[in-house]
Amino acid sequence: MNIIKTFILAKLGGGIRSLLALSICLSLSLTLTLTLNVGNVSAGTLLPSGNAITDGRAILRYALPIDSPDLRKAQASLEDIGSQLRSKRWQKIAGDVKQASSTLQSRTADIIKTIPVSQQTAGTALLEEIKLDVADLTTAAEAKDRNTIQAKRNAVLDKIGALEESMVTEFPFEVPAEYNKLPQLKGRATIAFKTTKGDVEAIVDGYSAPVTAGNFVDLVQRGFYNKLPFTRAEDSYVLQIGDPAGEEVGFIDPKTKKYRSVPLEVLVKGDKKPTYGITMEDSGRFNEEPVLPFSSFGALAMARPESDPDGGSSQFFFFLFEPELTPAGRNLLDGRYSVFGYVIEGQDVLDKMTAEDGIVSAKVTKGLENLVKPA
Repeated sequence: MNIIKTFILAKLGGGIRSLLALSICLSLSLTLTLTLNVGNVSAGTLLPSGNAITDGRAILRYALPIDSPDLRKAQASLEDIGSQLRSKRWQKIAGDVKQASSTLQSRTADIIKTIPVSQQTAGTALLEEIKLDVADLTTAAEAKDRNTIQAKRNAVLDKIGALEESMVTEFPFEVPAEYNKLPQLKGRATIAFKTTKGDVEAIVDGYSAPVTAGNFVDLVQRGFYNKLPFTRAEDSYVLQIGDPAGEEVGFIDPKTKKYRSVPLEVLVKGDKKPTYGITMEDSGRFNEEPVLPFSSFGALAMARPESDPDGGSSQFFFFLFEPELTPAGRNLLDGRYSVFGYVIEGQDVLDKMTAEDGIVSAKVTKGLENLVKPA
C-alpha cells in the first residue's frame, strides 16, 4: 500500500488541490487489493455480500421510506426479470410475472391500506393500471418477446415507483440542528446535465442524504457547475468535477465568504436516519449496507479529503461501476463517501467522456420545491 500511495502522490503532485483526488485513488487501491485477495484469505470472507442491484432506478425505488410489504414483494418479482432477461431464462421470467400478478391481485386491499388517505383515490387508480400492465406482461412473457417484456417491465416499475413516491407524505426524520445552516433537500430532485458529449439525467435523493443532496441542488441552482471541466477521468472508475477556477478547491459562500463544507452522510439499511461525520468502517459497521450503495454505473457521490470526513464541498464524482474491479456489495467505497443520487439517463454519455470534457450546464428540472435553504 505504501508503494501504491507513493506512486499516486508522484502522479498527482503535492498541494491541497490533490487531496480530494488522492482520497478516492487510495480507496480504489484498497478496494482492488481486497477484491483480488489479502494473503491467503479471499475477499469474499472479508466483505459483505451486499446488495447486488446495479440499476440506479431500482435502487432509488427501494430507497423510498415506505412500509408496504406486499407492494414491495410484487416489485421485487418484477425487478428480478431484468437479470433473467439477460440470460433468457423464460421459465423464471414467467414465474416472476406470475408471482407479481398473484401478489397484486390477492393483496390489493392490503396495498391500498398503505396508501395515505389523501392519495388513495389516485393511488387506487394507479394500482389498477399496474395490474392491467402486469396482465400484458404475462402475454409478452408467454410469447418470449424479449423487447416487449423489457419495455413493459420498465413501464410497470415506473408506475410502481410513482405509487411508492405518493406514499411518502412527510419527511421521515429530523436532520441534526447543527446542519441547519446548510441547504437541505427534503425529498428528491431531477437534474439535467448538458455535457460536451451529450445529455445526462440524474435523480438525487434527499430522503437518504438530505444535506449532501441539498448542498448539490443549491449549487446547481446557482449555476456553479456550468462550464466546469472534469478534473479527473479514469476508465471504469470515476469522472470528477466541481473544482472552481482559482486557488479555492470548493464553494465559497458569497454571504459568509467562507468555504462551505458538508459532512459525510450515510444512511445505513435499517436505520431511521443517516449517520454523520464518520465512515461505516470507523463506526464498526463494515458488515452492514448503505441504502445508496456504489453498485450502479453513474452513482453520484461527494469527493472529500481522506483525512476529513466533513471536508467535502462542491467536488463530486460520477462512479463508473465496473463489476470486476468494484463488485456490487463488495466495494470499500460504500460508507466511505456520501452517495446522493444516480444517473437514470445518459450512462452511455458518461462512458464516452474524458478529462477533456465537461459540464456545459446543469439544471434542476423537477423537485426544486423540496430544497430548503437556511433561514
